[in-house]
Amino acid sequence: MSEEPPVSPSWLSPDPTAWASGAPMDNSTSLGSFPAEDSPLRPSQLPLLVNPWDIVLCSSGTLIACENALVVLVIWQNPTLRAPMFLLIGSLALADLLAGLGLVLHFTCAYLLRSDSAQLLTVGLVVASFSASVFSLLAITVDRYLSLYYALTYNSERTAAFTYTMLVLLWGLSLCLGLLPVTGVNCLAEEVTCSVVRPLTKNNIAVLSVSFLLLFGLMLQLYVQICKIVMRHAHQIALQHHFLAATPHYVTTRKGVSTLAIILGTFAACWMPFTVYSLIADYTYPPLYTYATLVPATYNSIINPVIYAFRNQEIQKALWLVCCGCVPTSVAHRARTPSDV
Repeated sequence: MSEEPPVSPSWLSPDPTAWASGAPMDNSTSLGSFPAEDSPLRPSQLPLLVNPWDIVLCSSGTLIACENALVVLVIWQNPTLRAPMFLLIGSLALADLLAGLGLVLHFTCAYLLRSDSAQLLTVGLVVASFSASVFSLLAITVDRYLSLYYALTYNSERTAAFTYTMLVLLWGLSLCLGLLPVTGVNCLAEEVTCSVVRPLTKNNIAVLSVSFLLLFGLMLQLYVQICKIVMRHAHQIALQHHFLAATPHYVTTRKGVSTLAIILGTFAACWMPFTVYSLIADYTYPPLYTYATLVPATYNSIINPVIYAFRNQEIQKALWLVCCGCVPTSVAHRARTPSDV
């Protein structure tokens, strides 16, 4: 009988049936329905149960990849979409596209190849992609703040250089975070060091979670400043036109502030449960809780194109041109309002 250790198809445990129980996981259980020591088959030949949560993650990854691939394609093919704002939206879409592909590849490699090396590569891709997605959201927030604070000098070569610098830094840092599991910072050799997401260590997931909380705090502060600037501009315009709160501009400004609240609220609702849970839990916690917080986090990459890309007037025009070769009059002549911020 071969002494080759079984390989885990799941994100969480070498036992693919552990997700069904509320008890802590038994990491000594082998791959499949029966313990390896009681079976004459090699681990790769044992019957494999597919975790339904992994199917959900794979389905989410497929939707994420398709949705964001459309955004990347539109921005790539349209030479008019080269402003800093569109470069950052393209970075976000590319990061989410890679995250979706990473989820699909992880499912494929885990259940077909059943290799630790393949698992490390796909987990590294997922970590790097989601990190780049969060960093891109921060970069978009910084760009929106600067476009309002330095409105007169925003469209300059200095702004473009700053945008490229942000892109290089965010993708470089994301790549470093994704390489950690591949370069040895993993718990495959020592199960007790595992976090709620195998094969990431508790220290690794703690760094990612704390970084997210810091980024969220920074984004919150920037959006508060954006709201103040937008409301101040709206008040100045109202005074110039001698109008009160019922002016159309005031109404659209309120919509803009509401849009900012929706953006930040959606981001927090998707990522905060998994972030907090991964800080307080470890590999002994029931897998159901991990999946229940991890799956909503992936939904943020489904929502991002709707919030940041499909609502943008220029991207809407490009999408209409790609899909039907024409642009509806209502889209072509729609004026930009503070609700588009």
